[in-house]
Amino acid sequence: MRAFPFASRNLKELIRDPMMIIFAIGFPVVLLLMLSAIHSHAPVNLFAISKLSPGIAVFGLSFISLFSGMLIAKDRCSSFLMRLFASPLSASDYILGYILPLLPIAIIQSVVCFVLSFFLGLSVTANVLAALLVLIPTSVLFIGTGLLMGTLVNDKAVGGIASIIINLSGWLSGTWFNLNLVGGTFKAISDVLPFANAVNAARAAISGDYAAILPSLLWVIGYAVAVLVISVVLFRRKMMNATT
Repeated sequence: MRAFPFASRNLKELIRDPMMIIFAIGFPVVLLLMLSAIHSHAPVNLFAISKLSPGIAVFGLSFISLFSGMLIAKDRCSSFLMRLFASPLSASDYILGYILPLLPIAIIQSVVCFVLSFFLGLSVTANVLAALLVLIPTSVLFIGTGLLMGTLVNDKAVGGIASIIINLSGWLSGTWFNLNLVGGTFKAISDVLPFANAVNAARAAISGDYAAILPSLLWVIGYAVAVLVISVVLFRRKMMNATT
């Protein structure tokens, strides 16, 4: 409960810059429309809407890492957190306070992506709801990754690091090309990172292959938990250094 007032403040900070939210929701929409248009003129199995929409949904979530990183980095580099450290909030309360307002934005982004996909030919089934649930750990992963970046570096450096995360998400997720065609070390690295596993889990949910969801989803959950734990530990150290 202690984190909710802080989360409310962070939500207000996000709303003050609506262009950020518009970009987060709008960019995946543009990509989905563009790649669907390509598929209609040059059919490629990878760009079929049932495969494309989960991939775009995961790739779109990677931009949340930029927003969460900027939010915490700006607070950390200002006197705001210094004053707030005098409150009874713990490090986990702070991290939760940053996650809570960003998670609904991530969910809305995924919802918009799938609703648009309905108009592009995606079947309206309960599998879409399953895919939305599957994407929640992915959302937490990218939010946590941003918080980790913002805890370690200042707001000017967050953008550059976030761009690396976004590019890794794009190239190693299998959204744009079949990773099996590349194979070798590239495929092996992709398999142990969360990006391809997030896409595979979402695609399995959309196709109704529920048995295939858990093996991939466990990788994503594991990374999300690890990132959040590291973020809390490092943030606690920042708090202790600032108050001693």
